[in-house]
Amino acid sequence: MEKAMATFDKGTLCSAWNHSSSRLATASSDGTLVIFDSPHPSSSSTSLTRTSNFKGVIHLCRHTRLQLLRLFGYLRSMVILLRAYVQMELHRCGRRLLKIAAFSDGYIKVYELMDPLDLKSWQLQAEFQNVIDSISTVRKSSCSSASISWNPHRGEQQSSFVLAFSSNTPQLNSAKVWEFDQAHQRWLPVAELTLTAEKGDEVYAVAWAQNIGRPYEVIAVATQRGIAIWRLGLSPDTDGRLSTERVALLSGHNGEVWEMEWDMGGMTLASTGKDGMVRLWQSNLNGVWHQHAAFEPTS
Repeated sequence: MEKAMATFDKGTLCSAWNHSSSRLATASSDGTLVIFDSPHPSSSSTSLTRTSNFKGVIHLCRHTRLQLLRLFGYLRSMVILLRAYVQMELHRCGRRLLKIAAFSDGYIKVYELMDPLDLKSWQLQAEFQNVIDSISTVRKSSCSSASISWNPHRGEQQSSFVLAFSSNTPQLNSAKVWEFDQAHQRWLPVAELTLTAEKGDEVYAVAWAQNIGRPYEVIAVATQRGIAIWRLGLSPDTDGRLSTERVALLSGHNGEVWEMEWDMGGMTLASTGKDGMVRLWQSNLNGVWHQHAAFEPTS
């Protein structure tokens, strides 16, 4: 009979392995982050030992020991998502490390690592809400989840990402593409991936596809209506906005879609959700999207 390696607390929402150190981190709905550590390789034990328990803060793991690197957050709200992005700057022969924290009140913070050799040197770069009119703010919002997907391109291209919320505030929910304006050193919304009648729909997941030579970007957005496949133009108009076109709306999951991932070529989309199914989606040569395969959970 198989033995459980660890027992998670009630309300655990997600987990992630640090493979280099064999540590497991779990996050719970009450804002608690728990770190489990595996035994020494020579040990015959297969259990995980709880080593750290943090309340209301985000901690990061290093290879040899757990260190508190930086507190990302407010006292008035809870972190609901954290995403990191490394942008290669080939002309500088260096790297730019950015991190986004999304909060339950609808705000996001963007941090930048100022010194790659000092993992404590995070600096707040920007703070804003997911609204097209970046001057105004939305008050008294309650967000249950956030979805962020970085533009996977590397090189000298400007940083950009797509962001959406599942909240009680329609203005925050719709997926919006944000791009960093080098000239003015600020993040600007350059596109909104939704139809007029669907702007208030809660978004469960977003995924930005790799681009291997297309004259447009491809982004998947999952809502209660299904998985929408969007084409995003590369050339901004006079207002700095990028053109958008929804080319498909995929249905098949029975319930919410929780996660989506593109393959390395940006040609196949994998999705999973509340129904426990994993589905693969592809486009044929005529641009028509269809379900390529479906996998059921096995006992």
